[in-house]
Amino acid sequence: MTFQENDTLSAIRSMVRDFAAQEMEQHILDWDERQHFPRELFGKMGELGLMGMLVPEQYGGTGLGYPEYVAAIEELAAVCGSIGLSMAAHNSLCTNHILTFGNEDQKQRYLPKLASGEHIGAWGLTEAGTGSDAMRMRCTAVRDGDDWILNGTKNWITHGISGDVVVVLVRTGELLDSRGISAFVVERGTPGFKGGKKENKLGMRSSETAELIFEDCRIPASNLLGQEGDGFIQAMKILDGGRISIAALSLGIGRGAYDAARKYALQREQFGQPIAHFQGVGFKLADMAVDLEASRGLIAKACHAKSHGGDVTRFGAMAKYMASEACVRIATDAVQVFGGYGYTKDFPVEKFYRDSKLCTIGEGTSEIQKLVISRGLVKNGPHSADS
Repeated sequence: MTFQENDTLSAIRSMVRDFAAQEMEQHILDWDERQHFPRELFGKMGELGLMGMLVPEQYGGTGLGYPEYVAAIEELAAVCGSIGLSMAAHNSLCTNHILTFGNEDQKQRYLPKLASGEHIGAWGLTEAGTGSDAMRMRCTAVRDGDDWILNGTKNWITHGISGDVVVVLVRTGELLDSRGISAFVVERGTPGFKGGKKENKLGMRSSETAELIFEDCRIPASNLLGQEGDGFIQAMKILDGGRISIAALSLGIGRGAYDAARKYALQREQFGQPIAHFQGVGFKLADMAVDLEASRGLIAKACHAKSHGGDVTRFGAMAKYMASEACVRIATDAVQVFGGYGYTKDFPVEKFYRDSKLCTIGEGTSEIQKLVISRGLVKNGPHSADS
């Protein structure tokens, strides 16, 4: 495996870094305070190709791979985790689900507008009583002639109010039956479908999180993605790739916190010298740097598995677990480096600190990642951690 970025990857990283500096940096505190989802920003991101990075050119996307995609998320998240989170949810969950499991008509209908940023995508799996235990979902779809009728509520949905196109996982069979869940596309404006309560969150406050509510929502049978009963299997495959996205999000937030802490530690003086020269601070910076490099290495391995048919489930879970936990450690130590100033909104580390925690929860908690990894080790034998 090479650790040298190619010209395409370097160009994308530079482009996104410039975009974040010009279009985001001066607004992030205001967006965070107001919990404002900057819908217009994603249109601009669409013009740069960031809203359809994994979508082939024939459907209006840029047709790039996971290395380019995770680099873009990292650069956005190094400035604002909320924007990186929304970009990831749009690309790897909603858009990628339609790309991976939709038929040709569905791809032609939905992907061009999602890839351009004209439409924002949402993805609905979680419910109030079913987080990690998705098999107990209560949201249902019942066949009625040539239609399906949806009823129920989804919670903690990124773009639950603003999403124009939603991929929703609902129960079409018996409770606890892995073949009793199906995936559907639902468009905003469909009678019986609306957004619900918007969550008032600790962090990631400018990435909208809200309920999806279905009340006798009638959709045509043509909105079914794949085959009836395949929804749970589809969701697990989508989450494999989505966890790489959250790992990249974690890396970006951690890198942003580290960069801010290092810069401050080289400028802030106590006892006649920069505080970076004291071991108490210098060792924290060292730990941060090691965590970032370890996270980057696992993300690269997960991307390689995704691109070359490897064990995405295992390496995606490893990357997500490592990077998200490292992100929280880095953000916590960054606040400590700043001291009292780190506890104020005058400096960026308090926001990195608040944003970081979601990375250990969303798209599978750290505990679920360890469960996935450990089960894979037991199932596949003693050499399953090898490349």
